[in-house]
Amino acid sequence: MGVQALYTAATGMKALDYKLNVVANNLSNIETTAFKKSRVNFEDILYRTLEEPGLKNALDQPLPMGQQVGLGVQVSNTQLDFTQGSLDQTGQPFDMAIQGDGFFQVQAFLDGQEKTVYTRAGNFTKNANGEIVLGNSLGVRLEPQITIPQDAVEVQISPTGLVGTRALGATEFQDVGQIQLARFVNPTGLKQIGNNLFDQTDASGPPIVANPGQDGTGTVLQSNLELSNVDPVRELVELIRTQRSFELNSQSIQAADQSLQTVNNLRRF
Repeated sequence: MGVQALYTAATGMKALDYKLNVVANNLSNIETTAFKKSRVNFEDILYRTLEEPGLKNALDQPLPMGQQVGLGVQVSNTQLDFTQGSLDQTGQPFDMAIQGDGFFQVQAFLDGQEKTVYTRAGNFTKNANGEIVLGNSLGVRLEPQITIPQDAVEVQISPTGLVGTRALGATEFQDVGQIQLARFVNPTGLKQIGNNLFDQTDASGPPIVANPGQDGTGTVLQSNLELSNVDPVRELVELIRTQRSFELNSQSIQAADQSLQTVNNLRRF
């Protein structure tokens, strides 16, 4: 059993090392616009059954309990937390925050082809062609495409996603586009692909596209940004818990090693 304890404790250290990486990623993205934190879910693995529960004893009565020993732990999945982050009023006309469910749709190149991906980050800006693009390292274009006229001096975005511009000398706004949001039945099934972007999967289901405020989507707040939903205090507590659990598993390995050393020394007597 001493040898088995070594391997069992090793599975715990491996799983906790994985959790440490996830917690570190959460903390490192505490200032990332609309970042959604992840948590690690664990599950126990195979059991070695020495005696089945319910076996009959000498009196032909079922035993109330059996004998089983677990063989360790493994990571079952990492689960995204899509709770709303705090809102920061920036004053920038192209900054947008989603209040409620939904994602902005943008066009990006993945695996050599252009496809629609999704983001909660609303730090948008204009490119040289006047198109509204996301202010990340890729500069992906908002979908449906919206182009701001060159003579526009003011931009207005309504909570329902209607984009209007006012030209120099004009008093009224002219509609130039409609922002649409996508929501998913299971957003935790989305695939994180970096650059504040998500890709749909079979687990997330297909996107449900609608104007903001319709079909369960949230509304758009202009000149606001959604902040990361990482709680630094909670993450630091998780960091300490993970470290202590890692140390306990390492002590289990030391205890198993000492037991094996004791057995090995019996040969000298």
